[in-house]
Amino acid sequence: MIEFDGVSVTYPDAPRPTLAGVSLHVPEGELCLLAGRTGSGKSTLLKCVNGLVPHFTGGALTGTVTVDGRDTRLFPPRELADLVGYVGQDPVSGFVTDHVEDELAYSMESLGLANPVMRKRVEETIDLLGLADLRHRPLAQLSGGQQQRVAIGAALTAHPRILVLDEPTSALDPGAAEEVLAALHRLVHDLGVTVLLAEHRLERVVQYADRVVLLPSGAAGEPGEVLAGSEVAPPVVRLGNVLGWASHPVSIRDARRLARGAVLPTAGSGAGQAGAQGSAAGARPAAGAGPAGGAVPPVSAAQPPLLSVRGAALRYGTTTALAGADLTVARGERVALMGRNGAGKSSLLWGIQGTGDLDAGTVTVDGEHPRKLKAAQRRRLAGLVPQQPTDLLYLETVAAECAQADLESGAAPGTCRALLDRLAPGLPDALHPRDASEGQRLSLVLAIALTASPALLLLDEPTRGLDHPGKAALATLLADLSTRGHAVIVTTHDVEFVAEYATRVVVLADGEVVADGPTAEVVTASPVFAPQVSKILPGYLTVEAVARALGEVRP
Repeated sequence: MIEFDGVSVTYPDAPRPTLAGVSLHVPEGELCLLAGRTGSGKSTLLKCVNGLVPHFTGGALTGTVTVDGRDTRLFPPRELADLVGYVGQDPVSGFVTDHVEDELAYSMESLGLANPVMRKRVEETIDLLGLADLRHRPLAQLSGGQQQRVAIGAALTAHPRILVLDEPTSALDPGAAEEVLAALHRLVHDLGVTVLLAEHRLERVVQYADRVVLLPSGAAGEPGEVLAGSEVAPPVVRLGNVLGWASHPVSIRDARRLARGAVLPTAGSGAGQAGAQGSAAGARPAAGAGPAGGAVPPVSAAQPPLLSVRGAALRYGTTTALAGADLTVARGERVALMGRNGAGKSSLLWGIQGTGDLDAGTVTVDGEHPRKLKAAQRRRLAGLVPQQPTDLLYLETVAAECAQADLESGAAPGTCRALLDRLAPGLPDALHPRDASEGQRLSLVLAIALTASPALLLLDEPTRGLDHPGKAALATLLADLSTRGHAVIVTTHDVEFVAEYATRVVVLADGEVVADGPTAEVVTASPVFAPQVSKILPGYLTVEAVARALGEVRP
């Protein structure tokens, strides 16, 4: 169905090919997963399938890409639309209408389908992806995860024989991700649809994959075997490596069977203590707790909180985003703000930073009201990296963005570049930010925000597009910040990152705080939020915690 024969892609002015000599065959009715480091060429490979490369992106493509017998160099994207459905990393950039139901119907209108057919398919897709509550909503008022589900639905309504998805679960809460992946699984097995997808959150996807292709090497095969030696392997595979299993399970069920004979120190007895310990609501983290050696300094009970939110309320038309949310955060805390898509997480971050509106409630950061401050003062007090970080990039090169960040933050020259090298090593100074991968752009914006060293750092879904080493580097950076008295709040659906990063988890539902406590306590209380390791070895949250318990700490 999809055939790559010696394919290389070199973008204009690029010093080297993004893809080099890739050969790949994906048969009909297979779910094939692309894995690899940030910037390894996954998005480029996907864009070759529907002709975006080279017809839209430009550059030189050598070798051949054929899709159901059509050479993509001879067929532009519009002439492959009946065959290939494509959803990119940024769903918003692909929207062409203003409302959910119109967006779901647009691809069918472009193909000239009859109205009764379109109506039936819209209803089927709404049921398949759980979009009934969103069907009449404006797209601009949806959360990032809701927009992602709509984008996937819009691709499905055309009934393509091939579905190409670039990080389709990156903005989805765990429950919504399972629904989408289950739907894809049914399409593959029941209807013979061919699915080619790239994803960094492999722990969500790998159990559904028939095959994994690892870039840039092009190694392909059974998921566990291919990923066992890879630095982007999901926790379940890395756990098998640490415990010395002969096989490489990719599902929790198979791993639990192998783990029955594992002998480990009692969880909580010391080195093997479960994950990152943190502060319950009203309590403070103990010194030395936290991941990757990131000690959290003890906080005096009499010390005023860095952040205080009281009664935060906000509505978008008839939709309630925040319903009287309260939150207090002390210096040195690393808080993960979790909850399903549309729970109010992003709205709360924007309200805290001061750029966003609140209908009611008060916010103080270090005794100041951020909304009353000028932009430069606000940035040093509470820095925010939004879900769409590209909106903050406006200069021509990576080097220029870094230099400007140093200048605006009053930091020593080279500060931003050094931070970037920790998150995404090797990003060329001369590269235009828009030509970087999604994960590389996110790393650049994170480095820019960290350069200002704000007292409170707010990150909205910061792991989208980041591979496992990138997430580990980010967790270490944030731990370093907390030891210097900074507080960090991260909204995320990435439970594995939460296990590595957070000292405390706050869960929002319908704009209200419904849970608040130490990481291990909150995430293990729900199978939806529990990381893989805790489901296999209760009492442990991360592979690193297991390795420490065994006395063999691994990088």
